[in-house]
Amino acid sequence: MTAPLSLTVNGETRRTSATTVADLVRELDLDPAKVAVERNGTIAPRSELEQHTLAEGDTLEIVHFVGGGDHDVQDDSWTVAGRTFRSRLIVGTGKYKDFAQNAAALEASGAEIVTVAVRRVNVSDPKAPMLTDFIDPKKVTYLPNTAGCFTADDAIRTLRLAREAGGWDLVKLEVLGEARTLYPDMRETLKATEVLAKEGFLPMVYCVDDPIAAKQLEEAGAVAVMPLGAPIGSGLGIQNRVTIRLIKEGASVPVLVDAGVGTASDAAVAMELGCDGVLMNTAIAEAKDPVRMAQAMKLAVEAGRHAYLSGRMGTRKYADPSSPLAGLI
Repeated sequence: MTAPLSLTVNGETRRTSATTVADLVRELDLDPAKVAVERNGTIAPRSELEQHTLAEGDTLEIVHFVGGGDHDVQDDSWTVAGRTFRSRLIVGTGKYKDFAQNAAALEASGAEIVTVAVRRVNVSDPKAPMLTDFIDPKKVTYLPNTAGCFTADDAIRTLRLAREAGGWDLVKLEVLGEARTLYPDMRETLKATEVLAKEGFLPMVYCVDDPIAAKQLEEAGAVAVMPLGAPIGSGLGIQNRVTIRLIKEGASVPVLVDAGVGTASDAAVAMELGCDGVLMNTAIAEAKDPVRMAQAMKLAVEAGRHAYLSGRMGTRKYADPSSPLAGLI
């Protein structure tokens, strides 16, 4: 009796007593007439599967057609500037009690991108703990931002330093108009976007919830537009769903709600509007249990995305009973 062979089939090691490719296909309970087989990098014609003898160590790929693509929202990835992510939640790294809590909340959120502020090194205590000690930039995408910048020049200078420090070109740009509202100064924001794009940066840009301004940013080189839902840190939720929807409908780059999220239902609303993602910091960091809130936000983003892809029912002016009224006793 021939000793079983050890093969690699679709990436997994398998022991088999089959002697030909056709025998192996049938052993897998597949129809040789309905699959395509690659053996050791070469296509095995379907008409010749009976003649292709297997050998120890062979590597085979066996494929067939499936309906329409992958509809699993868990694999419903999105892409910005050529970089693909599975999680549609971006989280910040401010306001936590310490870096350990921040790292735990990030883990619970499932986020693959974190925003990081660029600040001066503490030269009086150079050995003090740093964010990179707790959140590895090799495992999580750092998105340097320009939080606290009130002019285009300050924002550009900050991001040039960020690129020098970590090599990052995918960045988050925000240029604020005043300290009280933290609303963006769109004139300075547009100016900074143009300069950064010309210098090879890939700016994801915080902006007002204005479809015209969002389109201008896109034309200036923004790789994503990030309209506010409400003032930064306010927790008021999305105040104008109409303009967010209009921004999304008119954009050819990703649209992410940035600022104003207070709780999980706010995140779900952002996703139900069709946004590509949502960014938050305070809503998680200032929750009584940040780690649990981070998990809630993860689930809310997923639920909102499911709802958007499902296509919600139409709204009606009057009631419409679920059960038929005909045939009542």
